[in-house]
Amino acid sequence: MADFKHSTLYYSEFKRQVSWRKDHIKSKEYGFQFIDKVTGEPVKLSHIVPFEIWLETVWEGIREELNSYISQPEKEIHTHDGTHNLLSSWVLCVNLYFPARTNSGFRALMKEFLKENVSDKVSSIEDVELEFAFPEDDFLHPKSLLGETSGSRGKKQTSPDIAFLVRTNDGNDGIILTESKYTELHFYPCSTNPENDKYKNRNLNPDFSRCMKPAKGYDYKSICHQTNAWDRKYMNLLNFSEQAENALNNCPAATDGYQLFRQQALAEGIANSGRFELVVSSVAFDGRNTDLIHCLKSTGANDFQSDWAPLFTGETVFKTWTHQEWVQFVRDNQKNNEFTSWLEYLNERYGY
Repeated sequence: MADFKHSTLYYSEFKRQVSWRKDHIKSKEYGFQFIDKVTGEPVKLSHIVPFEIWLETVWEGIREELNSYISQPEKEIHTHDGTHNLLSSWVLCVNLYFPARTNSGFRALMKEFLKENVSDKVSSIEDVELEFAFPEDDFLHPKSLLGETSGSRGKKQTSPDIAFLVRTNDGNDGIILTESKYTELHFYPCSTNPENDKYKNRNLNPDFSRCMKPAKGYDYKSICHQTNAWDRKYMNLLNFSEQAENALNNCPAATDGYQLFRQQALAEGIANSGRFELVVSSVAFDGRNTDLIHCLKSTGANDFQSDWAPLFTGETVFKTWTHQEWVQFVRDNQKNNEFTSWLEYLNERYGY
């Protein structure tokens, strides 16, 4: 599905990032992320840097640790294709939350933030992982749990941008799966949509109109092309609530909620295993992005922050927070100005 629309936030942040690069990126050369389908030439743009220097778009305080982390062959992590795009939500996620992996002070603050904003059960953060997935020999790996037979961490697989593996007050394991967003317009459409150019060579849905019917008296599970043709297990892991039947105008994954839907399924599958006391599916996003907040309005969830969780029954906790809330928490709770350079960077780079 070709989507050339942008959120309102995109335009103001585009200007901010182009201005920021003038003083912080050594190369003045424009990079490219796409090839023009007509000319076959790369489309070079001012907010994209040459790919080989994408680490310059990461806060200097974590560059070395990040590069070492993603270079570990056993982790098989694929960074997003657009890391050299200054509007990359993945790089934003790294700049904001990866320090909780590398710095004990950040980790302590992140623990308190999660305890206050996600669950009061959080007692400690044991690990922080980018593009999280269980090992392939674990039945909770997306291959077994979700039926995603190809792909790896960060590529063609449901792997949340960042995950916090925590310990609860009772000494049990918990996990907080987090999707990070910046200027995105929505959570993307279902990959079986026949208008989706990205998957045009696959066996796409022959009758997508079925997915666009109201939930009242209708069974999305029975007609799901993901299940019936692709052997994906998302629908099998989820149960719709009575509220969903009354609220949904179409399948929540059909047009703008596909990523949320997959992460919800992943979280519910993990919760069903019984290995974790606390399982959270969460979204961290830019609070200025009102388009994202209301992207599921036509689906029947006017504000995803409050209207997504009630669509499902199960053990998964759904939570959201804004990047601004996290930054302000650090600003208010840091000791001896230890993170002032990070705060100054985020303020200049993103306006946080």
